[in-house]
Amino acid sequence: MIRHPAVNRIIVLVMTVLISALFLTMIQQFLMTIFMAALFSAMTHPIHRWLTPRLNNRENLASILIIAAIFCLILVPLGILIGVVVSQAMDVGQSVTPWVESFVKEPGLLSKYLEKIPHYQKILPYRDMIFGKGGEVVSNISTLLINSLSSIAKMTLNALVNVVIMLYVMFYFLTTGDLLLNKILYYLPMSHEDEELLLRRFTSVAGATMKSTLIIGIFQGGLCGLAFAFAGLPWAAFWGTVMAVLSIVPVVGTAGVWVPALIILAVKGDFSGVLILAVICGAVAGNLDNLLRPRLVGQDTEMHDLFVLFGTLGGIALFGIIGIIVGPIIAALFITLWEMYGVAFKDYLPAVSELRRDVPPDEGHPPEADTPPALSSSSQAEEEPLPPCPAGDIEQLKH
Repeated sequence: MIRHPAVNRIIVLVMTVLISALFLTMIQQFLMTIFMAALFSAMTHPIHRWLTPRLNNRENLASILIIAAIFCLILVPLGILIGVVVSQAMDVGQSVTPWVESFVKEPGLLSKYLEKIPHYQKILPYRDMIFGKGGEVVSNISTLLINSLSSIAKMTLNALVNVVIMLYVMFYFLTTGDLLLNKILYYLPMSHEDEELLLRRFTSVAGATMKSTLIIGIFQGGLCGLAFAFAGLPWAAFWGTVMAVLSIVPVVGTAGVWVPALIILAVKGDFSGVLILAVICGAVAGNLDNLLRPRLVGQDTEMHDLFVLFGTLGGIALFGIIGIIVGPIIAALFITLWEMYGVAFKDYLPAVSELRRDVPPDEGHPPEADTPPALSSSSQAEEEPLPPCPAGDIEQLKH
């Protein structure tokens, strides 16, 4: 039976969409791992391209050396840090529980701390409610500790499996990544210029986001963690890691941790600790973002603070902790695609001059776009001279 070519194309398109959706659903739990492998491969591809000729064009050996370097220089120290952070996080939970219990069992201790707060008399009527909430906090912390102990082993195993898969995928991306990328671009129904723009935007923003996020986070988290240690605060490694994560969130940043700690030290009268946190966390670490980010990111990949904020928060809400990196990349691609839309449909969109109201008009010549057509035509009618009256009409007017 001979089918019409259009029917064949429709059948092929429908089957391709269905099978692709089924395949993506099947590997859904590994998509983020594959994405991170592609991201690291894109960042290390220049190193692979430089290293391959120096190893007699042995691409496999160059890929193995790069993966080994990533494992030894990044993953091993990161694993050690995660172990320390998890240990200190458990210590935080185990230490907070008896601390809260002591306040609940001995209300006098809490009253002593409350008396140091300004306007204590306004808080006094709510003391019973504060004690009741303290009991709820104790029960919630105990439940959290029990659940955490049972889930840490599972999370650790999943992380190890994902790391192994990521390194394995990276090997093939480094060796055959160009061929795979050309194949993907071939199937995109876009012009070559748009494909190059989208790819260039993705790689530049991904690399800039990774570099700025990791480097600024490491510097700010490390400095703030050292400040906590110098100030005598416990669990410095844990809070330093938390501040490293918060460092990429606009507006909040590391101040979400060290400012409450500074207030606690001030209430206790430890002004040397207050000075340490104010200088190291506030003055030094607080200005690292302004000093390093322009150099690491570059002007062509800068985004508005709102896009960075919602991209980061939305990425974390949708993808978890990895959304810190993925969220801004998706926001950048969103902006790029709208720019491509503006170029593709420029003939159907209003001129830029009509959208810009901040351009001052020429002196004595107001812009025509701001004048309604009706008013414009009426003003022109007033300025036009009246036609001369016929001689007969003038004679009738005289009589």
